[in-house]
Amino acid sequence: MEWLLEVEGGILLWIQEVLRADWLTPLVRAVTFLGNGGWFWIAAALILCCWRRTRRAGVTALIALLMSLVVNNLLLKNLVARTRPYELIDALTILIDVPHDFSFPSGHAGASFAAACAMYPNLPRRWGVCFVLLAALIALSRLYLGVHFPSDVLAGALIGAALGAAANGCVRHLPEKWRKVL
Repeated sequence: MEWLLEVEGGILLWIQEVLRADWLTPLVRAVTFLGNGGWFWIAAALILCCWRRTRRAGVTALIALLMSLVVNNLLLKNLVARTRPYELIDALTILIDVPHDFSFPSGHAGASFAAACAMYPNLPRRWGVCFVLLAALIALSRLYLGVHFPSDVLAGALIGAALGAAANGCVRHLPEKWRKVL
């Protein structure tokens, strides 16, 4: 797996050398902040729960976020126990406070894609697309800031998307009396 570290380390160092800019860093920090602890997605889902026509999107997103918490943050991170890239790549500088959990998979990417993919089919297309684009920006911000390997982010995004789809399946299979409330 040494080759994977070389490839992913090269990508992160390229991002650091080519893409990082003084004017861009505060914006990227703000984007990643939206994913901290899933607070933005939880707030968005709760707001969507307030109106009948968007309630299904909100409830589905909350289910997906709970699934992401369990699968990504409680199970996979602790089973894989992957070291963060800045601990292995001497030349890599992180741009935020040191995270205190493991690297794989990215919890920011997982929660963001879980919520966005849960919301997407339940909202008007323009809103769904905006949520998916925000999820992608949050996921990419983790690479820019130097706190995840690309495979951490990719895995988090794919697992999150699958959990968003699974949450939609769960809601579709709720008893009829519960679905009427949504």
